[in-house]
Amino acid sequence: MMITFQSEFNVLKSVVLKHPREAFESASAIKKQWGLLNYKSAPYLNRAIDEFEAFKELLERHKIVTHFLPESKNTGLDSVYVRDASIASNAGMIICNMGKVARKNEPRAQQLFYDKHGIAIKGVIEGKAKIEGGDVAWVDESTIAVARGYRTNDTGIARLMGLLRDCTDEVIVVHSPHYKGPADVFHLMSVFSPVDKNLAVVYSPLMAVSFREALMRRGFKLVEVPENEFYTLGCNVLAIAPRVCIMADRNPVTKRMLESEGAEVFTYKGEEISLKGSGGPTCLTRPLVREK
Repeated sequence: MMITFQSEFNVLKSVVLKHPREAFESASAIKKQWGLLNYKSAPYLNRAIDEFEAFKELLERHKIVTHFLPESKNTGLDSVYVRDASIASNAGMIICNMGKVARKNEPRAQQLFYDKHGIAIKGVIEGKAKIEGGDVAWVDESTIAVARGYRTNDTGIARLMGLLRDCTDEVIVVHSPHYKGPADVFHLMSVFSPVDKNLAVVYSPLMAVSFREALMRRGFKLVEVPENEFYTLGCNVLAIAPRVCIMADRNPVTKRMLESEGAEVFTYKGEEISLKGSGGPTCLTRPLVREK
């Protein structure tokens, strides 16, 4: 099997997750944290567990190997969104440095996990350099897009470019809008989810014009998420194979548009694990190996 770490849409073979049992921990922990972390409301732990179990089973039904991060007393609710603390590359995992201060311990927790399981690490982003995995997406196997916003700064992008010098041909820097400001979560993958080599789900009203034009020059067909479904995470779509996707339910228009492009779309209920914390299926997963 030919494999790659540098894809968002090739056949997914293995993924890192963190179960809400370990991330949310308890009802009292949720009560202490949800407001400070800017959740829409407090997740219900038992419902979150049930939703996540169904999501996990959906992945495993497609023969995706699931690896689970352990509980850590140094991380909080947001650690369920494992995408953000590391970046996958063929040269090894890149450990992020979070722009959101409340999440500062998540990268180290992931680094310990990778070390324990023999997963190579290419480098660690530290100091004033800030970058979060949700701001980074592989456009193709040699092109990566990274958003400059409140969670990812210029120094972090420069550090990432240096680490990926030998395994990328191009880094596309995307300038994020202010939107709701630094306290809110807004990543590149809030508005961009590639689901095939020439198909992506986007929310154009909040996309940088230069990035949208770059995708179209590359021959991408853009599935335009309607405004009301942007708020229910319709733009956050996980491809588990080319044009085979997982998305949160409550996004029927986007689902139909994807299906009209020949995609097979599976949905999961994400009231507790996704909508309340604004983290869809790409956020809940740190894809590792994909099959070329």
